[in-house]
Amino acid sequence: MDNNTKRTVVVTGFGPFGEHTINASWVAVQELKKLGLGHDVDLYVYEVPVEYQTVQSLVPSLWNQYHPQLVVHVGLSGMATTVTLEKCGHNYGYKGLDNCSFCPDSQCCIEGGPDCIDSVIDMDSVCKRVSASGLGVAVSVSKDAGRYLCDYTYYTSLYLSQGRSAFVHVPPLGKPYSGEDLGRALQAIVQAMLDLLAQSEDKIHCQHGH
Repeated sequence: MDNNTKRTVVVTGFGPFGEHTINASWVAVQELKKLGLGHDVDLYVYEVPVEYQTVQSLVPSLWNQYHPQLVVHVGLSGMATTVTLEKCGHNYGYKGLDNCSFCPDSQCCIEGGPDCIDSVIDMDSVCKRVSASGLGVAVSVSKDAGRYLCDYTYYTSLYLSQGRSAFVHVPPLGKPYSGEDLGRALQAIVQAMLDLLAQSEDKIHCQHGH
């Protein structure tokens, strides 16, 4: 890849839902926006409402508008105590009602799509890198994004991007991390993901004999 080429990254967080009147995921994404990802990355951030039908239209529009190198969706898990990297998205099992009291009739994301789609990014490698960086924020890996709007958004994005998406769950604010802590963790995570993507692209170029 030409080093002068700016890479485009889109990061989304979710709006309020249920008792979570302040959604830690959007706070964390705003903190990441302040920190940035370096001068060679154009970072765009979006707040996503907790609504299936909005996700259905918004996620494709982000890919079409920006043609990003990577899209990272960030969501809140009330049960999480670590920053959690999700390996895959699931197509079926969406029974929970969204903020509009709606859920898909089919209870799935993409009719006829595979049951599960893995990210092309090796989340175990990202986790090791970030954990070794001495950030002071615990990071873990998961294979179950929860069958609600988080999982739904992730699957939709993975399907559209042939796996060039990631999902990060964050705990509620103050349990135990501040918004600033979460923003720093996201910065380290996204930079590690971009490094891994660049490495895999370099390998592909080498195999093609350039």
